Amino acid sequence: MTQGHTEAEAQRRIVALRDEINRHNRLYYELDQPEISDAAWDALMRELLALEAEFPHLVTPDSPSQRVGGKPAEGFVKVRHEIPMLSLANAYSPEEMREFDRRVRELVGDAVTYVCELKIDGLAVSLRYEDGVLVRGATRGDGETGEDITANIRTIRSVPLRLSQPITLEVRGEAYLPKPAFEQLNAAREARGEPLFANPRNAAAGSLRQLDPKVAARRGLAVFVYALADASVPTPETHSEALRWLASLGLPINPETAVYTEIESVLHHIESWAQRRHELPYATDGMVVKVDRFAAQQRLGFTAKSPRWAIAYKYAAEQAETTLREILLTVGRTGVVTPTAVFHPVQLAGTTVSRASLHNEDLIRERDIRVGDTIVVQKAGDIIPEVVRSLPERRTGAEVPFAMPSACPACGERLLRLPEEAAWRCVNPSCPAQVRERIIHFASRDAMNIEGLGEQWVSQLMDAGLVRDAADLYQLTAPQLTQLERMGEKSAANLVAAIERSKGNSLERLLFGLGIRLVGEKAARTLARHFGTLDALASADVAALTEVPDIGPKMAESIRGFFANPAAAALVARLQAAGLNTRYLGPTAGPAAAADGGAGTSEIDSPFAGKTVVLTGTLSRFDRKQASEWVEQLGGTVTGSVSKNTDILIAGEKAGSKLAKAEQLQATGAPLEVWDEERFVAALRKAGMAPDGAEGAADARGGD
Repeated sequence: MTQGHTEAEAQRRIVALRDEINRHNRLYYELDQPEISDAAWDALMRELLALEAEFPHLVTPDSPSQRVGGKPAEGFVKVRHEIPMLSLANAYSPEEMREFDRRVRELVGDAVTYVCELKIDGLAVSLRYEDGVLVRGATRGDGETGEDITANIRTIRSVPLRLSQPITLEVRGEAYLPKPAFEQLNAAREARGEPLFANPRNAAAGSLRQLDPKVAARRGLAVFVYALADASVPTPETHSEALRWLASLGLPINPETAVYTEIESVLHHIESWAQRRHELPYATDGMVVKVDRFAAQQRLGFTAKSPRWAIAYKYAAEQAETTLREILLTVGRTGVVTPTAVFHPVQLAGTTVSRASLHNEDLIRERDIRVGDTIVVQKAGDIIPEVVRSLPERRTGAEVPFAMPSACPACGERLLRLPEEAAWRCVNPSCPAQVRERIIHFASRDAMNIEGLGEQWVSQLMDAGLVRDAADLYQLTAPQLTQLERMGEKSAANLVAAIERSKGNSLERLLFGLGIRLVGEKAARTLARHFGTLDALASADVAALTEVPDIGPKMAESIRGFFANPAAAALVARLQAAGLNTRYLGPTAGPAAAADGGAGTSEIDSPFAGKTVVLTGTLSRFDRKQASEWVEQLGGTVTGSVSKNTDILIAGEKAGSKLAKAEQLQATGAPLEVWDEERFVAALRKAGMAPDGAEGAADARGGD
């Protein structure tokens, strides 16, 4: 019971509970030395939640209660890494490791010490703390720019929300899904009839990119920090000392770390973990070896893609023999028919495997793979199962050579193989398997982003006769959806709302969602930006298309063929009639868009084009997410921290350390502009981006 506490009493108890919960989190997740039961931990958390509910103004961002996840986000803000997150060069043999050692000693001498760390199979992340408080978590992305996943990182209990000292630093680490959590997740998905994750790495990546933090909170993610990127205080002189220092601050460090002075000792250490690693409660796919002293690291420097002072030794794929039971055929959204090997289950890299893609008919013939064969299978990179070869010497004569059928396994129509391709295709555009995959692709996150519309629901909608193509989605009603198995009224209303929201997407999402052959996300953006409208693109001939940068003749022919197809034209017409936006909502770049009156705002008119922008403080008219989207649609890049590369800081009320840092940079002569909200709104309205009446959607977070 919490009723009757004075505010002072509540504050003291809240501080004590937070400290106690954080201590038990570290004992459980980092040291594997739990002192209390799960029920006792739950009781502490319930008491904290009750007190914070009674005194909501005492809630702070670093409270353990904030790990449960807040409201779903509408998308992820881009984050520019001030210190790039580079990838590592790989080695696959002792000889390559000895060559790495030779190069290192040639540049820095023989007094070299190496640190060996298990290579965790997960997703690289960056964590930034300011004055000891976690303020940002981001994905690696392309190394230069990632995505802000702070809300999801906060749900990971092994990540401290506050360090033991009030210092500012940035660290790099690997977010991963422990094997038990992965097995539980897949078991639950299988029970719901949902597709399974292929491996813990995919599951971790998918969990961190959930727009709803509550989903990420349920997944049981963890993090190991493996590097100090930057700090505001003097730091140790070696990497191994830095890891110990980071651990003293409360950050989770992998305990299986070793230091050696000779490469042969490093190789022995690598070999000793080749099999032992499968006994760990998390997936690994190699060993990272780093030069220990930071001074030596600086002297060795970097290549364009990776540091010269570190290398990742990749373990050879574990192989197993099994019997090929059958070859199944699946039909994708473009009609490609893919053969899949189904074999007696085997254990590979700690997991049970029973299927592997055979890719195409040519590969089956080249490797002489027959149904009934004894085959060798492995996991490429310990992740993707593949059939390496068959063992003809084991044949009994009962094995059956594979022959690609002449008819589609889904619709019975003929299959066609183009001369320049290895794949066979179903040429029936109404093939139910293709239609299903096209609708799944259309609704996917990178296309129209219809949240909640996954494979299971698409299959049910098609089986119920409610959907035959993507345009039918926009005719669905909540009463129709509630007739589906396990679809309640709330879920139906949410799905209808998600479908309705997708109508406002910018043109590039629709283009990608249409599934035009050879047109990926990047090409869709290029085309949308150049032509501005769907009608302008649809009427463009091959010559006009090939004038667009990065659009080659094959892609141009594919685009022209798509819009010339009567069935595709009818689908596009129905989508337009349903009210989907068919205009590009960002800065345009082509004559067709200009002639059409401008689907977006030209780069000349945009004050943000090519600029790096930071938002801070409380915005009274709209939240930061919406503001960030407008900046990016106008050609700007939104980042989470102020640096010498920042061009514009937009400061709302209660702006804190970011505004102070911007003013310091201005004092040194940096060409950085500080805007208030009124100037920002005026710029948006001039560019035609800020809707009238965008009032009252204040960012409740405030601060930085």
